[in-house]
Amino acid sequence: MTSLLDPFVDDLDRLSARLPRILGTAAHPALMRMDAWRDGDTMIAELDVPGINANSLDVTVERGVLTVRAEREEPADGDRVWVTSERPHGVFIRQFYLNEQLDSDRISADYTNGVLRLTIPLDTAAKARKIAIEAGRRDNGRTGDRQHLHWARRWLRPIVRH
Repeated sequence: MTSLLDPFVDDLDRLSARLPRILGTAAHPALMRMDAWRDGDTMIAELDVPGINANSLDVTVERGVLTVRAEREEPADGDRVWVTSERPHGVFIRQFYLNEQLDSDRISADYTNGVLRLTIPLDTAAKARKIAIEAGRRDNGRTGDRQHLHWARRWLRPIVRH
């Protein structure tokens, strides 16, 4: 026997599967929305965490993985009679890998108006640098350009296969 709710059962199943990601629990944290970009020698990431107390924010780096964790607790019901409850509560988490070009020791974080801004500078070893060119030191104790070219030909010889 079919029920009037049968057409909606699949939709309800999909919604119930998504609820842990929307609401966020310790076992299934919700995802924070993020924008990230490079500005010169700095990577910047901004994560939306509105209504989160700054004390419940936690930013850690371990083995090249940056983790941002936040928690918004549900208000105590008391004598409340809820009309609607659309704001998510629970645990929110975001993780991403930092490559070796970023300096994880100098990450800074700022939380203003519900946006957590992470500033991650480029490692000084990864920054582009100019190589000085010295003129007039080409022969290295050898006389004539032919000997110098002979050395270059030996090391830069093309591979020819017959």
